Amino acid sequence: MKKNLVLLTSFVAVLLLAACNSGKEQKPADDNAPVSLENRVIYQLNVGAFTEEGTFKAAEGQLARLDTLGVDILWLMPIYPRGATMNSPYASMNFYDVNPAYGTVSDLKAFVAAAHERGMKVWLDWVPNHVAVENPWVKEHPEYFTKDAKGQMIHPHGWGDVFELNYQDEGLVGQMNGALHFWVDSCDVDGFRCDYVSSPTIPVSYWQNIIAELKSKSGKTVEFLSETDITNQYNNRIDSCGFDYDYAWDFQEDLVRKFGTEGSVGDSLKALCDKFTLASGQVKNRRMVYLTNHDQNYNDGGHTLKDFYGDNRYLLTVLQFTFYGMPLIYQGQEIGDPDTLNYFTDAKVQWNKVDYKMKNLVSALVKLHRTQPSLAADAYVEFLETNNPQLLAYQRGNVVVVFNLGTEEAEAKIALDSKYTQLIDSRNTEQSPVEVILSTVSPVTLEGKGYAVYVQQ
Repeated sequence: MKKNLVLLTSFVAVLLLAACNSGKEQKPADDNAPVSLENRVIYQLNVGAFTEEGTFKAAEGQLARLDTLGVDILWLMPIYPRGATMNSPYASMNFYDVNPAYGTVSDLKAFVAAAHERGMKVWLDWVPNHVAVENPWVKEHPEYFTKDAKGQMIHPHGWGDVFELNYQDEGLVGQMNGALHFWVDSCDVDGFRCDYVSSPTIPVSYWQNIIAELKSKSGKTVEFLSETDITNQYNNRIDSCGFDYDYAWDFQEDLVRKFGTEGSVGDSLKALCDKFTLASGQVKNRRMVYLTNHDQNYNDGGHTLKDFYGDNRYLLTVLQFTFYGMPLIYQGQEIGDPDTLNYFTDAKVQWNKVDYKMKNLVSALVKLHRTQPSLAADAYVEFLETNNPQLLAYQRGNVVVVFNLGTEEAEAKIALDSKYTQLIDSRNTEQSPVEVILSTVSPVTLEGKGYAVYVQQ
């Protein structure tokens, strides 16, 4: 334990030194502050699954660990009372209350205050398109719901446990807006991850109005994450709504399709990265990049990182934290994403099942992402020439990243002719720093499915 602490302290010191010498003005990095808002990391957790107790109070007890990891934003999956049909967190009974299994509104308020003391923001999961079929509104306010040609309430996408809401009704709009204000005003939450933003029944004007309204609150910054890929041609209309972030959805799906196999090469990954950055430059918002979340982990039979990406999961994790956008950590991903988690039953994260290679890698990558200004969300990426199609290398300011997509060891000759500190190495599980020269005459060797990250001091 003492050896690991020394190595970690040395690693952080190197990161801070590199940040100070990067030539850009920035504030000092510490456990609670990334060098800029563009260097933040977001963490998704389901309160009921995150601890054995499944409560706000128990989750509050884990804030110190998340703070040490370097989390900046906590996205809480829906915290509302649930409908009984399927017990889905996305089938709300009351948008002004919390699931009693999790605690009380006062408990949530205490959780948010404790997170704020550690410099972390808290975003709630907002479900605007539908409510539980048992929701009191069904009987008390049938005008709040869309109807089919026969006057029957609609189950969107055939989801039998929910009814779709009608945003043509002013009373419904008032109720939904009031709930958003309630959470900001009563619990001091900092933002919302908005579910199913691509719903065709929620007008663009609704999002434009409520986002502008909440962002105008005096003395409070409220941010919005859209659960959709706005770069997708079917979602372009959402670009005018004012969301701060969207999902890099198409990019994640491309990675699954291409890198769930063993036959991928560096050129293939570069093509996906080029497609992603080109599309990202055409929208107003920033991007949230992810390899997994509650949908990928559980739906469609369930898939862990290993199921999705095989031996590529480590190098793709490096890509997620060093290439572009704000990286998401889904609960348990920091220990290797060991299980599929049924979020209808709040299946518990198995914190005892630790992939230490992934644990150390994620810890190192979070620190790297938060301390290097050149890894800001949309900072420039330059691809570097390598001597092998199995290799991919790119540079972002003072940070250089190299991947070997092949299964055999390979040499990378990178014509930078400069001294770097190798901070991350697939062969060095504890990630202790090593001084290297990156040049054509001093090639670096990467193992099959290997990766390395270098920072210039």
